Amino acid sequence: MNISFQKTHQRAFGTFPLKGEILAQAIAAAAAVGYRAFDTAQMYGNEGDTGAALKATGLARDELCITTKVQPENYGDDRFIASVEQSLTDLQIDQVDILLLHWPAPEGDLVPSLRLLQQAQELGLARNIGISNFTAAMMRQARAVVDVPLVTNQVEFQPLLDQDILLAAAVETGIPLSSYCSVARGEVFKYPLFGEIGAGYGKSAAQVVLRWILQKGVAINTMSTKPANIAENFEVMDFTLSSIDMARIEAMKAVGFRVVTKELVSIAPEWD
Repeated sequence: MNISFQKTHQRAFGTFPLKGEILAQAIAAAAAVGYRAFDTAQMYGNEGDTGAALKATGLARDELCITTKVQPENYGDDRFIASVEQSLTDLQIDQVDILLLHWPAPEGDLVPSLRLLQQAQELGLARNIGISNFTAAMMRQARAVVDVPLVTNQVEFQPLLDQDILLAAAVETGIPLSSYCSVARGEVFKYPLFGEIGAGYGKSAAQVVLRWILQKGVAINTMSTKPANIAENFEVMDFTLSSIDMARIEAMKAVGFRVVTKELVSIAPEWD
């Protein structure tokens, strides 16, 4: 089974942009309600704080699924492996559960960074490897270049954005998706539909959105600093959206709202 879909791992707690005591409190709250998957990245500048906070939870290492991501500045032959080793030092672990390329190589040639990613796994630095922010064409190329399973393509996935092309590529390549910006940084709450649907299940608008993502076959990453919201985001496994409600939410993709545009992140690819 794909590690991202093992029990609690399909609901990961994201750490961006948290640092310091705020991050420590959030991770403690997340661990207390049942989160066991935690997501960080070199680019976030909080791997050290994340490692310390996870250590402070007292959870056994084998209970945790820790994801980090290599930033493009470290894709060179002389930097990639050393940067992953530094990430492990900061996280206070010997091996990361999932290691991702945070972005496609900005210069356009994906092959060198993908091969270095596989090398990191072969060296035992990562239990599993994957990609992030790859387009459908890039997913196909990654599948052709890498000789081992890629456990995810972490992308923006939320109901106000049409990601059908990526979902089709996930089926074609066997590289499942996982979501970030799962509630579109609050944009979904501007639309009454989610709350209306939630009322029928005794659930919040956010829980409806997260459940929709899961039922699309996509793992979720969520972040909050509020204990009540942290718990609410985790409690999405005890109900199932009907096919009618799934279709009503599906229609919201016509909104066409994207959080992570090229204007926000200059190295973003030309999105599908």
